[in-house]
Amino acid sequence: MYAGETEKQRKPVTVASLLRMKERGEKIACLTAYDFSFAVALDRAGVDVILVGDSLGMVMQGRETTLPVTMENMIYHARCVARAHTAALLMVDMPFMSHYTVAEALHNAGRLMKEGGARMVKLEGTGEQAEIVNQLTVAGIPVCAHLGLRPQAVHKLGGYRVQGREEAAARAMLEDARVLEQAGADMLLLECVPAGLVAEITAATRVPVIGIGAGGECDGQILVLQDMLGLTPGRIPRFSRNFMPEGGSIPGALEAYVAAVRGRTFPAAEHTF
Repeated sequence: MYAGETEKQRKPVTVASLLRMKERGEKIACLTAYDFSFAVALDRAGVDVILVGDSLGMVMQGRETTLPVTMENMIYHARCVARAHTAALLMVDMPFMSHYTVAEALHNAGRLMKEGGARMVKLEGTGEQAEIVNQLTVAGIPVCAHLGLRPQAVHKLGGYRVQGREEAAARAMLEDARVLEQAGADMLLLECVPAGLVAEITAATRVPVIGIGAGGECDGQILVLQDMLGLTPGRIPRFSRNFMPEGGSIPGALEAYVAAVRGRTFPAAEHTF
């Protein structure tokens, strides 16, 4: 929560207010959540965007990838988070194969909004998704387009690898970002992308650019909640950071994360590609 602010004073975060944050150069703090209790905690810490990610397949269900996650899974967890009635904007992932055609995308995004309480949907793809993004926009559904490492395409990409290192791939991603913005995307999310390319995309687009493993030059940051609390079994991803030691408690760790994002101390060089 911002200094001197109470829960009642905090205004709802909207697509328009996120755009104003970018214009003012204010960093946007985002985290995942999958249940009511953590959604409340994130909101109290001042998080701007809460993502109900299909990462729940790995984090909550113990699966190897996000591919088995269903629409019913997403709606259930989104509904749990939405019950927290947060000021933070609630963004929900469209799971694998839920937006392959325009008709499927409209139907499933509508379900996430009506049944799950989403205020924005996020979909993985490239510039080839432009028509789908446009039709969702026409229907009044805010969209975040996810570029770079796309976990739903992990088998096509050959693993969880940094994307956009080669010049041709970098130029293609920059063009994808422009095309998706023109199609109506309200926000972009870049995962595991070299910092130099991220800076270029952020400067070239009007909409907010959120990064995960994408350096500090983008407009905001997002992490998986369990990663930044040190709860992930095994090795925490290089681009993440455990905020529990400095926070001393879950609320303290959440506040430390928000402060680090806003204060531009996270991500540091060791979290960047």
